[in-house]
Amino acid sequence: MPLLRAIDRFFKHDASGGILLMLSAVLAMIVANSALSPHYEALLSTYLKIQIGETGLAKPLLLWINDGLMAIFFFLVGLELKHEIMEGKLKNPSDVVLPGMAAVGGMVVPALIYVALNLNNAATLNGWAIPAATDIAFALGILALVGKRAPASLKIFLLTLAILDDLGAILIIALFYTAELKVDYLLMALVPLAGMLWLNLRGTHRVAPILLLGVVLWVLVLKSGVHATVAGVLTAFFIPLKDKWGKSPLHALEAGLAPYVLYLIVPIFAFANAGVVLEGLSLSDMAAPVPLGVALGLFAGKQIGVMGAVFIMVKLGLGNLPHQAGWGHVWGVSALAGVGFTMSLFIGSLSFADPALMNHVRLGVLSGSFLSALLGYGVLRLLRPVRDEHGA
Repeated sequence: MPLLRAIDRFFKHDASGGILLMLSAVLAMIVANSALSPHYEALLSTYLKIQIGETGLAKPLLLWINDGLMAIFFFLVGLELKHEIMEGKLKNPSDVVLPGMAAVGGMVVPALIYVALNLNNAATLNGWAIPAATDIAFALGILALVGKRAPASLKIFLLTLAILDDLGAILIIALFYTAELKVDYLLMALVPLAGMLWLNLRGTHRVAPILLLGVVLWVLVLKSGVHATVAGVLTAFFIPLKDKWGKSPLHALEAGLAPYVLYLIVPIFAFANAGVVLEGLSLSDMAAPVPLGVALGLFAGKQIGVMGAVFIMVKLGLGNLPHQAGWGHVWGVSALAGVGFTMSLFIGSLSFADPALMNHVRLGVLSGSFLSALLGYGVLRLLRPVRDEHGA
């Protein structure tokens, strides 16, 4: 059937994840500003409870999405990180230097811009990391829409930058977005960690025991006050790369999980977190410290940080531009790095409990990401791959 073939082509396209993410965000905004808004808020506020005896977890649906489903998202990020470190783009240190420094610049400068605009407001300063992250799916999806006008090396550069950016975001969440620390639960979390380590040392090839221990780890980490997404990343690093038959449980799990994360978990997260309430907002609200700091951090900070780091590294002879890429291509990728979306909204949800501040975060993330996407796509669409001296 033509419809089924069209759907199949859509999901096979590299940009499909980013498009679905954008549609989820648009739907969230429509619902949040319609007659369905009370039902939308009521749904996200619905409490779900899992209890055994006197101990259990009771959270609104929004937090089950942000703490639970996003732990699976970060589990996939952890699988990708281990894959790249062991046998991929992060295996050779020389290949990591340029995108690594670009990632550092792309995290530091946006954070500094946000801090500069919120320095005198202790209530909003905690959101400094919101514009520091890049959304891999969205950024790579937009790059895919550019097609062959962008050299293949740019995808590798942007992917490596975004992976390292995610690693930085994970460290930031673990170090700076920990609630009141409960040492007893943290100590208990060492038990499943030790179990996973023991399974690895004895060369286990079964994934199920590691995943079960990972669930226990998630509960204990969540109860300890450290954000539970860290448990997802830690569990991923214990998934074996090879089994006794020479197959890769890690690759199989990564490939099997990716569609569910890309087409289900991330869109659900976007729908639950991107609902900007426009009622009562005016253009002057965009000039408030939080939305302005987030938007400028993503749009201007990422360009300055990524482009500036690459420029310094190349001029010092410590790196080379990606193959067939010129400075215009680097500018375009620097702009695409400003598409924060999923990670920025997630860090925003950790930064602020106040709904009004969170609404400002959404405003800044959506506007900054949209402008970054538009500029990045426009710049790269106008350029062609640079020919080298051999005409390649």
